[in-house]
Amino acid sequence: MAKQRSITSNLGLYVYGGAAIFLGLLGLVSSDFATTWQNVGPNVPLRVPLAYLTAFIELAGGIALLFPRTARAGALTLTIVYSVFTLIWVPKAFVNLGNYDPIGNVFEEFSLVAAGLVLWAIFSPAGSSTARRQPFFVLLFGICPISFGIVHIIDMPGLLGWIPAWLPPTKMFWAYATTMGFFGAAVAILTGITAPLAARLLTAEIVIFELLVWIPNLSAGPSNHFNWAGNAICIALAGASWVVSDSISAAAKTKPIPAESPEGVSIRA
Repeated sequence: MAKQRSITSNLGLYVYGGAAIFLGLLGLVSSDFATTWQNVGPNVPLRVPLAYLTAFIELAGGIALLFPRTARAGALTLTIVYSVFTLIWVPKAFVNLGNYDPIGNVFEEFSLVAAGLVLWAIFSPAGSSTARRQPFFVLLFGICPISFGIVHIIDMPGLLGWIPAWLPPTKMFWAYATTMGFFGAAVAILTGITAPLAARLLTAEIVIFELLVWIPNLSAGPSNHFNWAGNAICIALAGASWVVSDSISAAAKTKPIPAESPEGVSIRA
């Protein structure tokens, strides 16, 4: 029953699982991967069957994640799938160290892996070695916003083109604000200082990006596979951040309060 309550109260779980279902349906309809994020080259043997297989696994994993009896298996399944795409990017990241784009993609995919590990720990038996590693998996996710911020700095001209012109006060303001938001969230999550608030704000930042950038892009170009894939990945990133945010908030609520003496002084051994 406790597991069931944790599922129904965890909105991040639904977003993360829903994004996997979105990716699965997109793959089945398009016969393709979520390019350019799931970077499987055109010359890979059996590419189309692999795209269908991946889509089916994503769909099954996302659905499994939404039901108490299969949630743990679903989390592990999606973790493995996203790990594969992370590893696909790793060799590309070392080909040209002067080009940060492949490294940025490594950490985008790895953030989905870390969130999957957090969910796997949540749905593992209490007291198990996996369950005890949940805080460590949260820290793994906390590394990723550093990369998100670096991408913003390196690709600042391109970033400015993504920010809506009507958004006050200026595009440059939001470019710097979102960049600092990523770095601030990473520091907070890694140190534990105001981590619940920072993780929520990080999630809100990604969700706002989906609302202001990717949904309008899809509306303007509904026949473009890139726009569909971008929406699916952005929702997955929001779901990953939301999962970690829920985990941090739950841990903060259950953190024991130090006992105090009658005089109000904490009792120490």
